[in-house]
Amino acid sequence: MPNIKIFSGSSHPDLSQKIADRLGLELGKVVTKKFSNQETCVEIGESVRGEDVYIVQSGCGEINDNLMELLIMINACKIASASRVTAVIPCFPYARQDKKDKVGSRAPISAKLVANMLSVSGADHIITMDLHASQIQGFFDIPVDNLYAEPAVLKWIKENISEWKNCTIVSPDAGGAKRVTSIADRLNVDFALIHKERKKANEVDRMVLVGDVKDRVAILVDDMADTCGTICHAADKLISAGATKVYAILTHGIFSGPAISRINNACFEAVVVTNTIPQEEKMKHCSKIQVIDISMILAEAIRRTHNGESVSYLFSHVPL
Repeated sequence: MPNIKIFSGSSHPDLSQKIADRLGLELGKVVTKKFSNQETCVEIGESVRGEDVYIVQSGCGEINDNLMELLIMINACKIASASRVTAVIPCFPYARQDKKDKVGSRAPISAKLVANMLSVSGADHIITMDLHASQIQGFFDIPVDNLYAEPAVLKWIKENISEWKNCTIVSPDAGGAKRVTSIADRLNVDFALIHKERKKANEVDRMVLVGDVKDRVAILVDDMADTCGTICHAADKLISAGATKVYAILTHGIFSGPAISRINNACFEAVVVTNTIPQEEKMKHCSKIQVIDISMILAEAIRRTHNGESVSYLFSHVPL
């Protein structure tokens, strides 16, 4: 493909390489380093004048450093006369800070701040996956393509869960009901949801199951799991409600803090995540984690964007 350059940030080089391989391109030369005072320095090692530039950087690991690196890379390409700069952000950072949660709260809306920072740095277009709240697209005045892992998830369920026709798709909270009903409709199976009450962030107080999972395989589906308190609680709830097996399928496996030990001690057959966040290290400590590769979805979105084609095909199909 002419006039296209793909650069990788330091958050997820493996995914960037898979995307480049899929497109038959070499990753662009870029050197990122830190000065002794911890400032980030980025040097783009080749000409981007008049090029259609894509920068792949996920919101994971050292999130603040990686976000700053992305902003500097976008700006470096922009002031080097790139014709268009697209930020490919598989897992959008600060996506959970998308509203003031309490009446009269002094909480920030950091997702909007990140959107402003990306725009001001010079991004012309954003490609991301399974935003925590799809309204975040409205925080931008530039085009945002919010891709879905759902087609890849459906494919995984059909290929790996033999009893999928007798399963119930379960949302661990009311917020994910839309995502779960969509998957349940596509599989033509029932859905259930768990209502949870939180006293404070990252701690769940009590849970109520709405729906029937007795003598069925329960598949928990959510957009992300961080400390995994919610999904591990939910798994216990489903087993006590008569589910024969419990799987968890999550787009973004953050797995911070006690997450890995919680998963190891929970009653999951498998915890399935996509590779929007690197999982190699975590898989060494937890045999239940399995990974769905979504690089071909991002690669196809880049190819279609570059060629001026629609990406809506990807909302319901996995590229072959």
